Amino acid sequence: MLIAGFPAGAWGTNCYVVAPAAGEECVIIDPGHQATEGVEDALKKHRLKPVAVVLTHGHIDHVASVVPVCGAHDVPAWIHPDDRYMMSDPEKGIGRSFGAQLLGELTVGEPSDVKELTDGARLKLAGLDFSVAHAPGHTKGSVTFQLPESAEVPSVFFSGDLLFAGSIGRTDLPGGSQAEMFESLARVCLPLDDSTVVLPGHNEHTTIGRERATNPYLRQVAAGQGADAPRRGM
Repeated sequence: MLIAGFPAGAWGTNCYVVAPAAGEECVIIDPGHQATEGVEDALKKHRLKPVAVVLTHGHIDHVASVVPVCGAHDVPAWIHPDDRYMMSDPEKGIGRSFGAQLLGELTVGEPSDVKELTDGARLKLAGLDFSVAHAPGHTKGSVTFQLPESAEVPSVFFSGDLLFAGSIGRTDLPGGSQAEMFESLARVCLPLDDSTVVLPGHNEHTTIGRERATNPYLRQVAAGQGADAPRRGM
């Protein structure tokens, strides 16, 4: 499997281009602010043809380049219906106090072809088989994507802003909920096999096994103490 990841734009959003191998079709995950050049570089380097963009949630730092990327390659964008509105009205998703600072001169809107994700869906795209799990908490429409284990590689879990190495996503933006975040961690993350690779992992990959042992939020959820865990802010 080929996974080409890079941090995009001023917010360092984790963007990924995923394919079975070089020279084949691919899926683009979370093309955020200023991600277009990085996406095109990855496509050219690995001789890839995109067939879809899939989005873990609707915050502007994850969707800012959706329109140009989808338009350039005539592909659809997949997003959960609860977050779809953010593509056209991102200020509602980040709040007015952040909107003026973060949006700046960004051009926002929907691509011409938008498809909606649902909990438990299976996306069979570019020869890949993504399992979709609705995981609210960071936003109402946050989702995760998981690729199954194969003989060559372990299962890969694209967590969006649900789970990071040693941390979790913030819950203090519009639509965020600490209670829903911890319910999603318990329902979606804890059942995963220890060897499951978690992306993003900041400077290095991490696994669910490592997070169970070291991530204070996941440890408290596993111990049934999610309601008492520290509030995750900025």
